[in-house]
Amino acid sequence: MDPLTHTATGLFLSRAGLKRWTPLATPILLLAANAPDADIVTALGGPLSYLHFHRHLTHSLLAMPVMAILPVVLVRLIARKPVRWLGAWLACLIAVASHLLLDLTNSYGVRLLLPFSARWFHWDLTNVIDLWIWGFLLIAVAGPFIGRLVGSEISSGSVRQRHHGRGFAVTALAFLLLYNCTRAVLHTRALAVLESRDYDSPALRYAAMPSVANPLLWTGLVETAEFYAVAPVNLTRDFDPARAAIYHKPEPDPALAAARATPTFELYLQWSQFPFWRISPIAEPENARLVEVIDMRFGTPAAPAFVATALIGPRLQVFESSFQFGTVRLR
Repeated sequence: MDPLTHTATGLFLSRAGLKRWTPLATPILLLAANAPDADIVTALGGPLSYLHFHRHLTHSLLAMPVMAILPVVLVRLIARKPVRWLGAWLACLIAVASHLLLDLTNSYGVRLLLPFSARWFHWDLTNVIDLWIWGFLLIAVAGPFIGRLVGSEISSGSVRQRHHGRGFAVTALAFLLLYNCTRAVLHTRALAVLESRDYDSPALRYAAMPSVANPLLWTGLVETAEFYAVAPVNLTRDFDPARAAIYHKPEPDPALAAARATPTFELYLQWSQFPFWRISPIAEPENARLVEVIDMRFGTPAAPAFVATALIGPRLQVFESSFQFGTVRLR
């Protein structure tokens, strides 16, 4: 999920009761809820470095104890005030676990079993940014301030009511759980709709990608040996597979194998779950070809979001290769 959602979750965990476990609990939990995203520093190495190391070891189960102690140490050193180490560490474990669970709901996924396994786990329930989650969390953040303002107006001047926001925090955390459970049910229904239809070729795999705003609207993705079919799945209407956009896979070509052997493509294909290849001639160098692969979870060949590209010569030599977020061609 996005940093705002993780930060709000850390705040609500503190207000819901974890702040009783140690002094300085709120700043500690705010950091802990975002700690796995410390891997953002790998973006300094370029897009390919970030693709490889994002949601890497810092998002693994094995690293959880380490990621949980770092915020405690950092706040202790900066604030120079005592903390209850065991209570702070246990609270941070919960906050780090909340981060992994929220990331698990996305289509991007997490590699929970590193360094033993590089397998990606993803539930495809929500986008990295979900407007319903943002809206409810905003209400839960603003609620205590509004309650304090109203309370100060109706209370006597000598006695002011105290609003800690615990009720809003518990409600917000319960909403996150209930919302994702609901989306899991809707996701299962969307997959069932896709699997119940016939396509021109036997389907190999199905996927349903979430929309940003409408929990009832999903992007259906069907892979066959010859093509990908992409179509909106609206759970309030009948689904017509004939309306799907069809993207045919290229014929086997040695240029594809040459591109696949490059370090850029090797790293990209470790991450990509639904790779779609395309190959096209290019003016310069003479008789060269452009090989591209995108991930169909995050766009289409017409509007891709993650693109690995290689320029292959007539003798299958690789002139250059790169990875970019978005549509970027070498020539």
